[in-house]
Amino acid sequence: MKREPGFYRMVATLATPMILQNLITSALGMADIFMVGMLGEMSMAAVTLANIPLFVIQLFIFGVQSGSTVLISQYWGKGDTDSINRVLGVGFGVAGLVSLIGALILYIMPVQFLSMFGNEPTVIALAAEYGRIAGFSWFLTSLSMVYIAAFRAMEKPKLGLYILVASMCCNTFLNWVLIFGNLGAPKMGVEGAALATLISRMLELSIVVPHILCNKQFRMKWRLVVRPGIPMMCQFTRYAGPVILNETMWGFGTAIYPTIMGHMAGSTEILAAYAIVSNVEKLCIVTAMGIASTTAIIIGRDIGAGQPDTVYEKGLAMNTLSAGCGLIVGVLLIVFSHTIAPNWLFPLFKLSPTSQSVATMMLTVLGIVMAARQFNACNIVGVLRGGGDVKWSTIIDTVPLLFIAIPSAAFAALVLRMDIAVVYIVMAVEQLGKAIGGIWRLRSKKWIVDITAKR
Repeated sequence: MKREPGFYRMVATLATPMILQNLITSALGMADIFMVGMLGEMSMAAVTLANIPLFVIQLFIFGVQSGSTVLISQYWGKGDTDSINRVLGVGFGVAGLVSLIGALILYIMPVQFLSMFGNEPTVIALAAEYGRIAGFSWFLTSLSMVYIAAFRAMEKPKLGLYILVASMCCNTFLNWVLIFGNLGAPKMGVEGAALATLISRMLELSIVVPHILCNKQFRMKWRLVVRPGIPMMCQFTRYAGPVILNETMWGFGTAIYPTIMGHMAGSTEILAAYAIVSNVEKLCIVTAMGIASTTAIIIGRDIGAGQPDTVYEKGLAMNTLSAGCGLIVGVLLIVFSHTIAPNWLFPLFKLSPTSQSVATMMLTVLGIVMAARQFNACNIVGVLRGGGDVKWSTIIDTVPLLFIAIPSAAFAALVLRMDIAVVYIVMAVEQLGKAIGGIWRLRSKKWIVDITAKR
């Protein structure tokens, strides 16, 4: 943990805006869920259904962001802004094209498309109203998110904080106005929620465009953005492609967990508890993701600047810092699950005694594995991926999930018919598998790769 003077001050400067951004986004996202939930179970089910394909698009965009960060952080260390412009061009094109295709499908044939994810006609029809509008919001946000990720990789994380805080506040306020018909607006229900999302994404882009035109720290060169070149496309495919695949596979994998729970005895109570726990979990890992993103920037910058000898020790320090934070968060989460949650959180959602018991168990298990969870986030997303080792970071992140945790949980739940406590503990084994594989790869030092030298 002992580093050169100013190291942890730099870490705090980079990580704090990203942690605050993730915290505010998660908190306001929960507020959106509460507002839609006030319309009734059918509206909540419809928005949840429509968000299944949109969640996949969201993960794809995040994959493009993360893959771009791997390249941009190393080019930033080299001072090669022309290559950064080319990376941005490929990122804009890939994220924009995929999100636009998804938006057009939801606009042209929403009922037919969403029928693949549900079988209740009334819910599908309501989901179609939401999806036709909300789909285009992800096209707009794909462009702004790629730009924000580039500035994070160039050690300027505050831009994303300002933009997303403004967007989320706008979204929450417009939800209150348009969903319920406040301030003289028409009461639009789920369509109002979709319109609020679309307007907030338009706000994001309206901030990004002037920043592109006026920013003097990094100049966009449109000839390079529009024509990034075949070599850069190949390099992006080689190093960002596995990251995009990683995030997409992880999203599909984690979506199987509630499917398994939905086929267990007492599934209604279990899924109700899981819905609450998953939102609490998002709040608990904001620190981990902020530290992981900061680590990727530091590791990539040092490799690109020709200082590979320092990155191993820095990787160890950041992993230790993340695990220590996870230990503290885990202890607080266990205390929270047995004191505050039963008295304040669970009654807010009107959970049954059975659901409360399941939620308490899940939060306790989550608290126990939180140190490993945060270590894995930093090691895989920050150290290995930031070092250019995208192939092994993908393997370590997805193999324990897809080939250990999911099959074991499905066997325990659906074949052996075991209690949800046992099934949820089996799911948590994923973190142990990731930690073992991650430590092995970390100690090998083979993850330190100057990817900018392989064009």
